[in-house]
Amino acid sequence: MEPSVVPVTAPLDGQPLPAIPASAGALIFDRAGGLLILKPVYKSGWTIPGGVMEAGGETPWAACQREVREECGLTVHRGRLACVDFRPPRPGRPGGLRFLFDCGTLPEDDLAAIVLQPEEISQYRIEPPRAALELLRKPIRRRVRAALSSGGPCYLENGRAVPGVAG
Repeated sequence: MEPSVVPVTAPLDGQPLPAIPASAGALIFDRAGGLLILKPVYKSGWTIPGGVMEAGGETPWAACQREVREECGLTVHRGRLACVDFRPPRPGRPGGLRFLFDCGTLPEDDLAAIVLQPEEISQYRIEPPRAALELLRKPIRRRVRAALSSGGPCYLENGRAVPGVAG
């Protein structure tokens, strides 16, 4: 669901402040190192749990936790910022910031109790990272690949490392 974006006027110079949508996603693993991926009903390809931050001040971490709970019925208590990706606007798309959190390994009992949100998600898989990357949509694939290989938080623009910017 696309958020409503309303420019806010800056008090000092009267220029509109940028209105940039933001979303947050989660990397969730099983004990064998498999990555949880989801098949959305509203677009092609696979994705990770996550979605758009709600207006009114929801934080990226709160959005990540809420989206994981809504989409697959899991509760994540811990996360590490793995990546921030700036997506530039395109015709018909506002672009925005994408936060990606590594939520670590969840217990097998939790993963066995996944309950999908049928309005948004048709199925899930837990795949080895290499196989999961092949199934993910391109922008998410680039972001997840960078997060998995960086060893720490990384900054991307359109899913790609930025020369001169260290993780």
